[in-house]
Amino acid sequence: MATFHALAPGDIKNTRSFLNQLIDVMQEDISGSTSRRKYQHFVTGGVGPGVTSSLFQTVYDQDFTLQTANPVFDITVGLAPDDVFPTGIAAGTKTSTDSTGKALFPSSSLMMREKMDIYRQFAQTLLGSSTSLFKAPLEGGDTIDAAVFLAFKRLFARDQIKRETFALRFYQSASFVNLGSFNNTDTPPAHDNMGVPNLYSTSVSGSAIYTDLGSATQKFSTAGGQYGVLVDSAATSRQVGLMFYDAGVAVLDLAKIVSGSQFMSGTISAMSPSGYTILGGDGTETKRTAKFLPDFITSGSVDDIVDHLCYSRFQSGSLTAMTFQNVTNINSSLIFCRAPADEFNYSSNPTYVDAADTTKGRIVVIDPGQEDKQESFTYVTAVGMYDASDNLLAVAKLSRPVEKSSERDLTFRVRLDF
Repeated sequence: MATFHALAPGDIKNTRSFLNQLIDVMQEDISGSTSRRKYQHFVTGGVGPGVTSSLFQTVYDQDFTLQTANPVFDITVGLAPDDVFPTGIAAGTKTSTDSTGKALFPSSSLMMREKMDIYRQFAQTLLGSSTSLFKAPLEGGDTIDAAVFLAFKRLFARDQIKRETFALRFYQSASFVNLGSFNNTDTPPAHDNMGVPNLYSTSVSGSAIYTDLGSATQKFSTAGGQYGVLVDSAATSRQVGLMFYDAGVAVLDLAKIVSGSQFMSGTISAMSPSGYTILGGDGTETKRTAKFLPDFITSGSVDDIVDHLCYSRFQSGSLTAMTFQNVTNINSSLIFCRAPADEFNYSSNPTYVDAADTTKGRIVVIDPGQEDKQESFTYVTAVGMYDASDNLLAVAKLSRPVEKSSERDLTFRVRLDF
C-alpha cells in the first residue's frame, strides 16, 4: 500500500515572479478634510493662543474615521538646512545662531527648524546622509531647496513602484486674487475654512502632469534604493523631482512645480495676539508682494502649506490626481508530486475494504459481483507535505477529485508562495 512518495531534488524548483496593481488616487481624497488626517505634533507657547500644527498629514482613500479606511500616503514639506545649503531659503531667512548652535529666525517665520529637520530625515533615509541635498537628478542636477515629500504606504506601494507608471496632476497656479478688495482689516475665516483670498481657494487653471517618463532607460540608485527623475510631461527636459521606487517616496521641487511670480495671500497661523496673520495683507511685511517662495513657505506652518497644496494645487474634483503601478515580488517553490501508474491506487481509509471480510481485504467495488475483476482505483483530493519525521507540514487541496488507477500516471504541481 503506497501512500508516501519521497521527493527528489529534481522535483523542487524555485522561481520568482511579480504582480502589478494599478493605484488611482482621486482629487477629492486629497483635498477633502475628512479623508486627510492631521496630527498635533507641534505646539508653541508665548504670544497669543499659540500655534499647533502637524509635521505631516495622511491621505486616506475615504473618511479616515471609518474602520474600512486605508491610508494611502503621507505628505509634508521640507527646506534644505541652512548649514548644508548656504544659498537656500532657510539660510537666507536665518537671522543668527545662538550659543548652542541653534539657528534663529524672525518672528514672521514659523516652524523653520522643523522644516529643515524633515528635509534631513528624508535625506538620511533616501540619500544615506542627513547632510546630503536632493537634486534632480542627484548627479549634478538642480538642488531641490523647498521640497514636497509624498511617502506612499506599504499597502499601496508594496515592494516597489513600477518604473514609468507614475503620473501626478498638479496645478501650478493658485486662484485669482482681487487686490482691490483685500486688506488686513478683513475678518479672516476660521483656520480650516477654505476662505479668501487664494491660499484656500481651489485652483482652476495651470494644471501640469509630472511623470517619471524615461526612467526605464535611465536607471539610478542610491542608499534609498533605485530612483528615477520626475519630469514635466509637456517638456520632458524640465526635471521637477525624484521618485524613489523601492522606498515608495516622491520628492518634488516646489520652485519648479508652482508659479514663482503669482501673488499669494490668505490667513495663516502666526505667533500673534490673535493667533493668525494675513499673508500679503496691508500693514504686513509681505504687503501685496507675497509669493509662495519664499514668503509662504517660511511664514506658514506645515499644516498651512499642506492644506493649501492638497486643497488648491491638487484641486477638488473626481479626476485622478495621481496614479502608478506597484510591484509585488512573489518567491515560489514549485513541487512536482509524481504519482506513477503502480502507486496511490489504494486507499488507507478502512471503508475501502469490505468490513465483512477484512481478512481477505476485498475492495468495496461499485458493481456488486465484480470483486475479482475490478482493479483498485482512488480519487485524489489532497496532497500532503511531510518532513523527514513524517510530520505533516502543509496540505494542498485539489479543486475537484482526480481519478487515479494503474492506467494513469499523474503529476500534481504544488506551488508555495512566500
